[in-house]
Amino acid sequence: KVEWGTLLFFASLFILMEALSKLGLIDWIGSQAHAIIMSVEQESRLAAAILIILWVSACASAFVDNIPLTTMMIRIATNLADNRELELPLQPLIWALSFGACLGGNGTLFGSFFLAQNISEIRKIPLVSEKLIGLVPEIVHQEYFELNPAECDYPQHCYLKINLKTNLKSNFPISLTYDMEPINTAIGVIYAACILIFLYVLIIFEIVHKTLAAIIASTMSVAVLAALNARPTIAELISWIDIETLLLLFSMMTLVAIFGETGIFDYLAVLAYKIAKGRIWTLVNTLCFFTAMLSCFLDNVTTALLMTPVTIRLCEMMHLNPVPVLINMILYSNIGGAITPIGDPPNVIIASNPAVIKSGINFSSFTLHMGVGVFFCLTVVYIQLRLMYNVNDLQFDEPNDVQDLKREIEVWKRTAASMGSYSKEETAVKKSLMKRTSSLMGKLDNRTSNTWKSQQELTINMKDLEEQYCIRDKPLLIKSGITMMFVTLAFFLHSIPEVENLGLAWTAFLGALLLLILSGREDIDAIVAKVEWGTLLFFASLFILMEALSKLGLIDWIGSQAHAIIMSVEQESRLAAAILIILWVSACASAFVDNIPLTTMMIRIATNLADNRELELPLQPLIWALSFGACLGGNGTLFG
Repeated sequence: KVEWGTLLFFASLFILMEALSKLGLIDWIGSQAHAIIMSVEQESRLAAAILIILWVSACASAFVDNIPLTTMMIRIATNLADNRELELPLQPLIWALSFGACLGGNGTLFGSFFLAQNISEIRKIPLVSEKLIGLVPEIVHQEYFELNPAECDYPQHCYLKINLKTNLKSNFPISLTYDMEPINTAIGVIYAACILIFLYVLIIFEIVHKTLAAIIASTMSVAVLAALNARPTIAELISWIDIETLLLLFSMMTLVAIFGETGIFDYLAVLAYKIAKGRIWTLVNTLCFFTAMLSCFLDNVTTALLMTPVTIRLCEMMHLNPVPVLINMILYSNIGGAITPIGDPPNVIIASNPAVIKSGINFSSFTLHMGVGVFFCLTVVYIQLRLMYNVNDLQFDEPNDVQDLKREIEVWKRTAASMGSYSKEETAVKKSLMKRTSSLMGKLDNRTSNTWKSQQELTINMKDLEEQYCIRDKPLLIKSGITMMFVTLAFFLHSIPEVENLGLAWTAFLGALLLLILSGREDIDAIVAKVEWGTLLFFASLFILMEALSKLGLIDWIGSQAHAIIMSVEQESRLAAAILIILWVSACASAFVDNIPLTTMMIRIATNLADNRELELPLQPLIWALSFGACLGGNGTLFG
């Protein structure tokens, strides 16, 4: 492996240069340089010598091999330094020769290589016209090159050059970065898929809390990046977190926490009971309508939780089975939350994405597009629920206390029947059990005969219910209502360019801050304690996880599979194919897994498909498909 050819090459050059020196060539070149240097002033002779050595060696190295050139030029430089008439120091001449001989070869391909060859195909990057430079977003292009060391006989003498050309007639900025050890995406995709599956297993089977599961998965993804020599810094990890989304969630949680203290949710439930006037479907429809409307502008999960206790109480009063009523409310809550960007967490993630904002989607356009589809969904769901449930399905045949008495009597009867009569003690216990059963039977007969009377009593106690579930703080309700109207109006005004720069997150934050000031609450800790900090940490961990999975190549791999499917259909059907893929994949997955990490991943896939110039797909239809799928898909199962 010793490069004997290179050693022989150097030996021959030494002999050649010594022979040329004896023939007088080196001295003649030195005399010409001496004459030029002597023609300038004394104080400028060193600069002249440096320039001669530098530029002669540099220009010659651009066209001839710099090794024999350096062998000759080093003799000339030492001869000039030895000349007592010139009085030149040797070291500056050496630095000039080194710079010229080493860097001069960059002037031409021949000067840089003994043998220049292309090791990759020509890659073309589309650019905009000269007039649009500086107006359109920057173009980011990434290429992977696999270099084979066998293509170079002497790797230590091989150099890699990137040659860039453009047909633009004007200047434009370009930034070039490279990584000599990029992540092997073939291995990275496998690691990323395993981490994602592990996360979903932890969440689905509730092995640990979902927030802890997200923290574990994000930590694992960062560890895999570190193992693949791509460990991110703390600053990079923080930059991966979407602060806009977290700020919007925090602000809306604060607004709901203060708004809920007014008692408005309980009051609306009691109001629905008064409107129904004993009609079962009127009560169910009114409760569902209130839930859907509140879910448009408040967190749908929080709305459902706050409406549930008083709904169960109303169902007890009307002898209704609360299970189908609550199922209807949950369905309407999920559907109602899909209308606006703030009603459901997946919509918050979608609306806060920078690519979505750049595509022109604001609060008004989002609500308008989603509202039409949600109206049809509500109509279909209403018809389906009316066909699935009739009044008998919603209503208990007997009051709850009667059913409890019957179950208790059955238990006592079974216990008495299991007792034998082999001893006096067993006989006494059995008689005691039968006596207890008889007592309960008499109580049951009395309760059954007075059922209507009990219902009348419950109806009369409606006044007590109104007193129990009333507006607890009317001044705070007025302040909260004004603040919510202000925030909602500001959301709709985001279609105006001057207001759009404020952003949904800052609008909600200013509204929460305003309500905190107006409420005059001194116990801020009580309000802050109601903020779901675990949910915020869950979102932050997911942002880090998805960015890490993207760097491992999983997002691009999924996008490439979707790209291949879309490209397999005709040109005019590709948008429909992309919409169907985004819609049904997100909907089916949301029925079984948490839709928040799913949306965090799917929004990246949707934006990647829209950025693909070969597909030429608009982003907005993909966003509507993702929102419908992620928000409504959860209605498929109880877990979703």
